[in-house]
Amino acid sequence: MSTPSLFAPCALRRCAAALALAWLAGCAVGPDYRKPTVQIPAAFKEGVAWQRAGANPQALLASDWWTVYDDPALTQLVEQSLKANQSIVAAEAAYRLAQASVDADVASLFPVVTAGLSATKSGTGANAATSGISSTTGTVPGVHNTVSANVAASWEPDLWGQIRREIESGKASAQASDAQLAGERLSIAASVVDDYFALRQADVDIVLLKQQQGIEARLLDITRVAYTQGTASNDDVLAAQDALELVVAELQTTETSREQDEHAIAMLIGEPPASFTLAPRTDYAFNPPAVPLALPSQLLERRPDVVSAERSAAAANAKIGAAEAAFFPVLDLSAQGGFEHNTFAHLFSLPSRVWTLGPDLAATIFDGGARTAAVHEAEASYDEAVANYRQAVLGAFQNVEDSLSSWNHLAQQETAYAHIYRRNQALFASTQAQLSAGTASEANLLTQRLTLLQAEQNLKDTESLLVQSSVGLIKNLGGGWNESEDEKAAVAAATLGNGAKAVQ
Repeated sequence: MSTPSLFAPCALRRCAAALALAWLAGCAVGPDYRKPTVQIPAAFKEGVAWQRAGANPQALLASDWWTVYDDPALTQLVEQSLKANQSIVAAEAAYRLAQASVDADVASLFPVVTAGLSATKSGTGANAATSGISSTTGTVPGVHNTVSANVAASWEPDLWGQIRREIESGKASAQASDAQLAGERLSIAASVVDDYFALRQADVDIVLLKQQQGIEARLLDITRVAYTQGTASNDDVLAAQDALELVVAELQTTETSREQDEHAIAMLIGEPPASFTLAPRTDYAFNPPAVPLALPSQLLERRPDVVSAERSAAAANAKIGAAEAAFFPVLDLSAQGGFEHNTFAHLFSLPSRVWTLGPDLAATIFDGGARTAAVHEAEASYDEAVANYRQAVLGAFQNVEDSLSSWNHLAQQETAYAHIYRRNQALFASTQAQLSAGTASEANLLTQRLTLLQAEQNLKDTESLLVQSSVGLIKNLGGGWNESEDEKAAVAAATLGNGAKAVQ
């Protein structure tokens, strides 16, 4: 019975030591991260309801948002840009670099084991063996062989969580890089779509301006004839010349914009501008998507710059713990073992073994305040990251409000120009009837035709700006949206309810 009584205290001490080591291994100094609070408005100011949550928020998010415009040529350009654009390639490389950094930090948690095998041959002469230097070492004249094999292991336990805080920071930084990659993809796709619509707007404008140029040239001829007949003044001729030149100048500006938009798209899809051409489409119809009456908060929370800023704050918070861990001692456990003999045949035998084992505990006593400064630096970096995150959220809300404002006013502007265009169509038809009846001149008809073309151009330009505004809204929300059946029903019910109230 004496043996168990002697063994029990020893086992208890070993268990206590193991528990203490496990507790130390699980300890990580520094503050645990909590997502910074931000002020979230209850609703958008510009007329769209703000939902804090949804039954199925992911169903409202569309990663291929550009397909909502139902243009196969546009879809092909966007998909090509996402594969070939060099900015996206660079962002992907940055993300892989961040992931590799995390893997390197994780590797620091494990011991480092090295192995070696060596063989040496040395010789001493008789005179060297009898010299004073050799006699003290007991060197025997002749040739000597030495063969050794060894394995060494060293491990620095992460007692205070410094490495784990570095891993935490690295993972957050990798997530920030991932968000930046998503942001780059969103930005490139939005740029392609925006430039494409601007190019199509130029296509329509060029056709309409060329028609206006022909009418202005004909009006100038009529005015010159009238001047020779004495029914028009020289001022009328000069005014007609100015009107023609203004259209020519506007046409050159539009053609320049069209060419530069084409060059921009070529760059975005990874092709030289000289080898890329988009054929004009003079009958292009701009079809902006309908903006839902309610937008879930997840649309803004997934915005890449907001996500990246929040993850950067998390990474900076973990750096505080890593800096604070430098105040605690470092334990380094090392072990080395192997075999050494003068022949390889007898190398791996117990009499040939050699080994060393021992811990090394080290702590910094005085560093002139360097560690304290490092902690203050980490805390300041965290405060800066939190401020940047909150500013990113505020900027995101501003961008969305701006996009909604632009959308609302452009929609009203489009309605007004559509009414003007239809009225000018009626006026042009009336002038044609008057010309047939002999109560209007060719100049009257051409002037009314010119007004009709200008009204059509204003309408087409506004339609293009409206669809480009939808691209800006999608980008500012961090991507597109898909209306669920429940949301469509709610929108229809709200519309019907508003109509009933209007009738009452």
